[in-house]
Amino acid sequence: MNKNIPLLKKYLPLALGGLMLTASIGLMSNSGFEAEKLSEANLKVDTVATGLTMPWASALLPNGDLLVTERGGKLRLVKGGKLDAQEISGIPEVYYKGQGGLLDIALHPDYKTNGWIYISYSSPKAAGEEGDDGGANTALIRAKLKDHALTDIQQIFKAIPNVKANVHFGGRIVFDKKGYVFLSLGERGQKQNSQDLARDQGKVVRLHEDGKIPTDNPFVKTEGARPEIWTYGHRNPQGMIIHPTTGVIWEHEHGPQGGDELNIIEKGKNYGWPLITYGIDYDNSIISKDTARAGLEQPVTYWRPSIAPCGMTFLAGDQYKDWKGDLLVGSLKFMYLQHLVVKDNKVVSREIIFDKIGRVRDVRQGSDGNIYVVLENSGKVVRISPKS
Repeated sequence: MNKNIPLLKKYLPLALGGLMLTASIGLMSNSGFEAEKLSEANLKVDTVATGLTMPWASALLPNGDLLVTERGGKLRLVKGGKLDAQEISGIPEVYYKGQGGLLDIALHPDYKTNGWIYISYSSPKAAGEEGDDGGANTALIRAKLKDHALTDIQQIFKAIPNVKANVHFGGRIVFDKKGYVFLSLGERGQKQNSQDLARDQGKVVRLHEDGKIPTDNPFVKTEGARPEIWTYGHRNPQGMIIHPTTGVIWEHEHGPQGGDELNIIEKGKNYGWPLITYGIDYDNSIISKDTARAGLEQPVTYWRPSIAPCGMTFLAGDQYKDWKGDLLVGSLKFMYLQHLVVKDNKVVSREIIFDKIGRVRDVRQGSDGNIYVVLENSGKVVRISPKS
C-alpha cells in the first residue's frame, strides 16, 4: 500500500473544496454578483437636438420635451428629438453683446403644480435704473409656458448697477430644499466690485421664489449693503448645483489665466476674488501675490491651467453605480467633461471623459436620470446614459 494514500484521503477533499470555492468566486464575478466599475465605456451619447444657435442651457419638462435657451435671445422647444421650428414668444429684451444674452433656465421644484419657469438673462438698462447708459446687468424672470408663449411674466430680480462691460454675467439658477432661489452674478470685469457689498457684481444672491428678500439673509442689517447678497468675492460663476442628499450648494467659477475654482457656498462668506487667486491676469501680470488670507474661503479644488468650467451636475441614481454622488463638470476651453470623485466634501480624484465632445456650456441630470449636455459650438444637445 502506498504510504501517501492516508495523506491523499486527508487533504484531497480540502484541495477539491478550494478549487470549488475558487470556481465559485469566479462564477460570482462573471455572473454579476460583483459590481462592475462604471467608466466612460459603459456610457453612450445620443444626439437630442441639432440646429441650435449658441445654446446656453436646457431644462427637461415632465412630458419629455426639452426647453433650450439660445444666447441670442431665443427660447426653443425640442419635441420628440426634433427642434421645433416655432420659437417661444414673450422673451424680454435681451442685451446680446459679448458674453451677454439669454442664459440659464430652471424649473421650479414644484413645477408640475405651479408651472413656474425661471430664466436669467442680461437685461439692458431701463429708464431710472442705476448705472452706465447703454449698460446692462443680469436679471431673473419667472413665467409660465402656454403652447409656444411665455405668460404671467414677472421680472423678480435685476443686479445693480448696470455696467457697460460685455463680460462676466454669471447667471446660474438653483433652488435649495427650503424653497429659496439662488442666482450667480459675475463681477462684469470690474474686479474690485466683487468685494463691494453695495453692488451685486461678483455675488451669489438668495431670494424667495417671488423675488422678495429673505429677512435672514446675512447682510440685511448691514448699512449700505445689498440685502439680497448671500456670498461675495466671486469672479464669473457659471456653474451651480445643489447636492441631491446633503442640500449643500456647490459653485464653480472662471478664473483668469489659471485659478478656476470649485466652491461650497455658505451664508455670508467671502470667496476672495481678487484679493486671493491661483491665477494671473491675461497680460501675465500679478493680480494678487496671495493664494490664501485669513477670513477668505479656499476653494474645494482649482484648475491650473484653466479649463473654463461651465455647467455641472451631481450624479444621482443607482444606474451610475460607484459614480453616484460624484460631479460632472463641463469644459468650454478643452471641450470635454471632467468626472470628479467627491468624498466628504473633498475632490479625491478627477479624470477626463468624452474628450473633444464640444464646447460644453451646460451639464445637468434630467428628471429621467439621463445627463443632458449643451454644446455651444456645434449647436447640439446630447444625452449621456448608461448602456443597457
